[in-house]
Amino acid sequence: MQFLYKVPGYSLLLFGAFCLSWGGFIVRSFETTDAWEILLLRSFFFFLGVSVFLLSMYKKDAFRTIKKAGLAGLLGGFVMSFSFIAFVFAMMNTSVANVVFIISTQTMFLAIFGYFYLKEKVSVIGLLSIVLAMMGITVMIGDSISGGTLFGNLVALTIPISFSILVMIIRKNSNLDLVPAIWYASISSVLISFFMANDLNFTNNDILMGFLLGVPQLTFGFVCITIGSRTTKSVTIGLLMLVETIFAPLWVWLFLNEIPPLSVFIGGSIIIFAIIIKSLDKNRPSVVQ
Repeated sequence: MQFLYKVPGYSLLLFGAFCLSWGGFIVRSFETTDAWEILLLRSFFFFLGVSVFLLSMYKKDAFRTIKKAGLAGLLGGFVMSFSFIAFVFAMMNTSVANVVFIISTQTMFLAIFGYFYLKEKVSVIGLLSIVLAMMGITVMIGDSISGGTLFGNLVALTIPISFSILVMIIRKNSNLDLVPAIWYASISSVLISFFMANDLNFTNNDILMGFLLGVPQLTFGFVCITIGSRTTKSVTIGLLMLVETIFAPLWVWLFLNEIPPLSVFIGGSIIIFAIIIKSLDKNRPSVVQ
């Protein structure tokens, strides 16, 4: 597993965003309609997935690594647990397109937080790509944003804010390995959802969906994002994470026949162009000590 630390940060972020893009489709595939039950299954398998990763990566040093993450790891995990909870509730109370649109605002939050907290300057190309990307998101979702509930949209806003705060913590403590932060997040989510769930009798389908949400979608996604964020600028992270926004509506269209409007494809093309523009930025990310 150590090879992950040798993979370029942008590659890990792209793969992580691709994994996360399956969340809406999988949540829609559950038989239960209780958000806490879905969260419990997702968090439990996520806990198992991250635990296996930590043990396979660090072996005897796993607990030492968790301890070394210290307060930064605890704080990052606590913040991200809100994101995990918000994701499930948002997906069940508004459309997939609405949720990923709101998640995509992490691009703005990352740039703003990075500027004020890490003193990272935004280049002209970076600013241009942000504007293009947000234009693409606006075109892609169009007037469908009005189709979701106010509750679902407000809850979804917790996701980009929590993610951006986690990235700030990772970047500020880049000398630390903060993969344990998502391990702490899984524990927090399991405990909260366990006490809030109405029923612990799950169907085989829901157990399978919980595994898919917890391991391939969430564990693979966040491990890659956490590692990749260590050496990637905040603005670039936000742009690469827009891959989730492109693919998430596509999966529910292909497999659940939730057909998106033409604006989704037009907006997606603009987003891809924005990512290409950002790749031309010659400013290299620096590691904040």
